[in-house]
Amino acid sequence: MTDTADARDADRALKAKHRTMWALGDYPAVAKEVVGALGPVLVEACGVKHGDRVLDIAAGSGNAAIPAALAGGDVIASDLTPELLDVGRRDAAARGAELRWQVADAEALPFADGEFDTVMSCVGVMFAPHHQDTADELLRVCRPGGTVGLISWTPEGFIGQMFTAMKAYAPPPPLWGQEEHVRALLGDRIHGAQARRRTVRVDRFAKPAHFRAFFKAAYGPTIAVYRNIADAPEKTAALDRALDELAGGALQDGAMEWEYLLFTARRSGAAPDEAPRVPDT
Repeated sequence: MTDTADARDADRALKAKHRTMWALGDYPAVAKEVVGALGPVLVEACGVKHGDRVLDIAAGSGNAAIPAALAGGDVIASDLTPELLDVGRRDAAARGAELRWQVADAEALPFADGEFDTVMSCVGVMFAPHHQDTADELLRVCRPGGTVGLISWTPEGFIGQMFTAMKAYAPPPPLWGQEEHVRALLGDRIHGAQARRRTVRVDRFAKPAHFRAFFKAAYGPTIAVYRNIADAPEKTAALDRALDELAGGALQDGAMEWEYLLFTARRSGAAPDEAPRVPDT
């Protein structure tokens, strides 16, 4: 077998691992019950309006795609994990939103160059393993003058710290929550970029143990980490303590503020004064 064939096989195995990880537990519950406010924030920041062709990459169960459709966009929600799209279809139907759902790899999108007016991702593409490939694809399918919008967890924020706590047992999280990293990936192919650090209020967990139990049951990366150390009780206990300490330090009056980076820009080809609007709150 050639080196190229070996690389292709390794990449297919990696993507299969990611697909399986995000199908674990109940990520739609996390998206809806914990961080449901993020999708509408991204849609507003991108200025989605009636008739806009919108692609939501790594859309999960449609946290941003469904609000974009309700705003009048002609939306495609794409994701590597079909189980998440199935949940999104049901949720969209219940909310009266019409959009298309398509299984797709963020690093090899099955769409034409410049096909969309808005290309966005809400804490989605940040987990794709090959950052530059992902950035190249999201720009390729966005028309010149179109909008790129991303929400990513910051390394310094709560979720970034959670991945730091898990790093002894799993790879560290991607770096899309750092403005410098995103700008380096997109380069001079964008203009009018705006990067704002924001927080989402999470009042789902009254106690640290409630947070830990929920994420151990619902959040794919956390589930995968605990499975990796299931035969090491001392490691499991240490991670339990680390997550409890993290949540305990973040809880204030029954709520936490989780930091994220909201990044919007125009694809090269439009005037700088066409920069998309970023909400103040």
